[in-house]
Amino acid sequence: MDDLDVSARSQAGHPTHGRVGSRHLRVDVIPEQKALTSPNAASHTNSCAAEAYERHFHVSLERLREERRYRVFANIERISGRFPAAKWRRSDGTVAEITVWCSNDYLGMGQHPEVMSALTATAHRCGAGAGGTRNIAGNSSPLVDLEDELADLHGKEASLVFTSGYVSNQASISTIGKLIPDCVVLSDAFNHNSIIEGVRQSGCEKRIFRHNDLDHLEALLRNAGARPKLIVFESVYSMDGDVAPIGAICDLADRYGAMTYLDEVHAVGLYGDHGGGISERDGLMHRVSVIEGTLAKGFGCVGGYISASRSICDAVRSFAPGFIFTTALPPPIAAAAHASVRYLKRSSAEREAHQRQAAATKRALRAAGLPVLPTETHIVPVIVGDAELCKAAADRLLERHAIYIQPINYPTVPRGTERLRITPSPYHGDTHIAELTAALAETWDTLSLG
Repeated sequence: MDDLDVSARSQAGHPTHGRVGSRHLRVDVIPEQKALTSPNAASHTNSCAAEAYERHFHVSLERLREERRYRVFANIERISGRFPAAKWRRSDGTVAEITVWCSNDYLGMGQHPEVMSALTATAHRCGAGAGGTRNIAGNSSPLVDLEDELADLHGKEASLVFTSGYVSNQASISTIGKLIPDCVVLSDAFNHNSIIEGVRQSGCEKRIFRHNDLDHLEALLRNAGARPKLIVFESVYSMDGDVAPIGAICDLADRYGAMTYLDEVHAVGLYGDHGGGISERDGLMHRVSVIEGTLAKGFGCVGGYISASRSICDAVRSFAPGFIFTTALPPPIAAAAHASVRYLKRSSAEREAHQRQAAATKRALRAAGLPVLPTETHIVPVIVGDAELCKAAADRLLERHAIYIQPINYPTVPRGTERLRITPSPYHGDTHIAELTAALAETWDTLSLG
């Protein structure tokens, strides 16, 4: 039966379900058949179907529990003005004060007076929400100001802000790839899931190079020949805390005619004279085609962005569904992020204190004989190597020592490398570090993790 038949039957008084003329769904319901089905029978059928669907979810969740990968979120409420202190609500409803050691608000900017002042003032002036997508509701001046600030931070012609760092990667990479005919994407093996999804959705041929392996990357570039090429990688890899050889990758990109896309989410605000990331620190921003960052970590707010040429940003703005069909970042959040970026461009005190306390934490944990993975950045991974024991260690730290560190298990890290990922901040003082070291040592001894 073709679409014309459906339309004709509908006009003749035969009910249809779905849009008339649609090739996606055509259902004829004959009135006489309705009378043959009792309400009780229909209800029973629907109930059985619902139970069957529910069973799929139950089985999937049970599999997670059996693999010791089921995640339980602690009920944590940060205390304004007292970072890294927070309130933890136990399952019995009681509340305890704890110290957070795993926040991605690396510099505590989420509670900085200038950031909070910008947020509240803009909320009073503009209200809480954006009112829709930028295509429908238009631009807000705080959002435009933020994009100008970010472009200046990275020395690029333009920037484009998204609702999260995940969305900025997913939308930008997929769109850039789609707009370049016959493009091949070369992606580091340790890249974040948002990058992996962006590459997948681009529809481009994908070639994975071994983590930070320049020889492997060059072999893949050579093999790609004259085809357009996009190299996608991160500056700081957040689970191991290592750094990409950005300059050497740019050299290869120049040699083989490739674009570069650099994810700086764990570096913006934290490195460089103005917080532009590792690429600013190393004097390489001008050599990278697209720099992607987040407003949710070093800058302490929420949102993601890309900085690039005006044509790249405009192309992503014009073609990326993840930008076009998503409500814009609210003006108060954009204003808060703008204040944070602007502040960190002129102040290095937070960055210096951050590096100092991260180094002090590593020294203290190593001196206590704890298995700290060597890193050159602010990330302090303590390896456990077992999912169940990692969760047990995190639980003990919280319940006995009032220290919150979320366990990191598969698939975030490979099996057998489960860890506690510690992120010191400028506000973790020497007393905090001593308390953390003693708590970890007691936990390791109690659980026989040594």
